[in-house]
Amino acid sequence: MNKIECTNCHRPYPDDGVPYCCPVCGGIYDFAELPMFNPNQIEPGLPGIWRYRFSFGLPPDAPVISLGEGNTPLIPSAIDGREVFYKLEYLNPTGSFKDRGASLIASFLKARGVDTAVEDSSGNAGASFAAYAARSGIHAQIYVPSYASGPKCKQIEMYGAEIFRIPGPRSKAAQAVIEAARSGKVYASHAYLPFGMPGYATIAYELVEQLGCAPGAVFAPVGQGGLILGLSRGFDSMKRAGVIPDVPKLFGVQARACAPLWALSQYGQAGLNLVSEGETIAEGVRVLRPIWGDVVLRAVESSRGQFIAIEEDEILAGRDKLARQGFYVEPTSAIVWSALKQMEKNTPSPIVAILTGFGLKSGL
Repeated sequence: MNKIECTNCHRPYPDDGVPYCCPVCGGIYDFAELPMFNPNQIEPGLPGIWRYRFSFGLPPDAPVISLGEGNTPLIPSAIDGREVFYKLEYLNPTGSFKDRGASLIASFLKARGVDTAVEDSSGNAGASFAAYAARSGIHAQIYVPSYASGPKCKQIEMYGAEIFRIPGPRSKAAQAVIEAARSGKVYASHAYLPFGMPGYATIAYELVEQLGCAPGAVFAPVGQGGLILGLSRGFDSMKRAGVIPDVPKLFGVQARACAPLWALSQYGQAGLNLVSEGETIAEGVRVLRPIWGDVVLRAVESSRGQFIAIEEDEILAGRDKLARQGFYVEPTSAIVWSALKQMEKNTPSPIVAILTGFGLKSGL
């Protein structure tokens, strides 16, 4: 397994147990060294994203836990006369990009002998982990905000997971699950644990395969920021390996009602005074204090990209526009439409937008 350590005190991740943060200083864990991309190590005989297993940093004995995630279509379209490619991540097994990370997290948990784990989610991450937990024989307990959509909650329950609806904003569900973790439960956090991040990096690998070159720009919704950070790391790994000449510009898209990374990028630390955990129909990006915030900010800035905040009245309009082109996505995914409408004329091509979640899951 690639070396993983606390980003604060640099203590290594323990050889047993599954702490979600450093038990000594409370810092988050991350890869000390990121795996290098090597096209010669791709294993086409493995299912879905697992053909890139060499890049995952998992223990050698970690089992393949797969539902066929990955290999999602890349479909050309147009917006304001410019060609745009949509990466249909909503066609993953549970209807969202989260499957790429949940597959790896379930594998790691299984290698550590875990039989029960908790997770918190506004819906998609919970549904994804519930599915992969069921696949691996792990009992899942999912904490969701009470406003989480009915279809997503039903999906979680159908996979056999227990669901706990927590009143209040998204942050209350996060607080509840951390209390459960402190009581001794394994917290299989898609936000804290770094093990799922290499799964998101596989989107970058697939995009280069499908386009035959690196994208010029990639637009993606940002809540905790795992998706865009995974993309950044995937492209960076390919650049270091000499597979692509440069990392594409990354555009992180948030809902203006809760846009902390956009505010920080625009106004610095003072921008946080302008941000609240406001209500938004883009529930998947309603995250007031992203755990990976500083790292995500640096990744977007180093790519020469930027953050974009979308007004609430533009979100459903974007969803409807995408649907008229044949792409039925949930509101969280639809925020990329307005971001694409705002892109500058000199935004480099090819332009890719990540459509993260299926419209059938939203209940709207």
